Amino acid sequence: MKTNNTYFLILLLLCQVVFCQNNDRKEVHGIVRVDSILVEGVNIINETTQKATSSNHDGEFTLFLKEGDILVFSAVNLITLRKKIFSSDLDNKVLEIQLETESIPLEEVIIKEESKITAESLGIIPYGQKKYTVAERRLYTARSGLLDRPLNWMSGKTTRLRKELAVSEKEQLMAKLEYLFEEIFYIETLKIKKDYIRDFQLYCIENDDFASSLKSKNKTLSKFYIITLAKNYNKITVYEN
Repeated sequence: MKTNNTYFLILLLLCQVVFCQNNDRKEVHGIVRVDSILVEGVNIINETTQKATSSNHDGEFTLFLKEGDILVFSAVNLITLRKKIFSSDLDNKVLEIQLETESIPLEEVIIKEESKITAESLGIIPYGQKKYTVAERRLYTARSGLLDRPLNWMSGKTTRLRKELAVSEKEQLMAKLEYLFEEIFYIETLKIKKDYIRDFQLYCIENDDFASSLKSKNKTLSKFYIITLAKNYNKITVYEN
């Protein structure tokens, strides 16, 4: 009987200690972003209490905090952030955290003098003037004349040329995407099956943010977006297998 009472007192004491630790803390709701994108799967650790959580699919998380706590935010391809909690953070309705993508170092490229590769062809500097694709030139011609514009609109030619232009732009994006990442990256890193790679690439270029990163030739941002898109794509295809 004495042994049971001792265990009960120890358990009661532990409960009181845990209650006291959380009693002086406030439940804080936070949200994690990269630029304007809500980020899922960011690991968040309170170094003071060793309590941990992660952001959900809406970038949200919840922790019990007090002034002086140190939070550590980390995730793949993102720069780790350490943040000290101040009283102003506790007063806010939502603790907003902004993370940055981790830069990917590029290997040195040596260009021989006899090579035809130029800074312009590598996209380092812009060309002297914009070069239009065949589809862009056709659409411009159909809309430039005083009489051509209404006639082409009534005949449906302008609509057809717009569709051709949209197809042409997607083909250009696909060509850039195929050049940007190797097959092994899709299979091992993104967990995309080999037979699904082409379908996944088409899925990616339909995303406006990813398409913009391809057009701007920002490989770091493109890699961040494609990792997020792969998670969503794998959730969709898992039901097909």
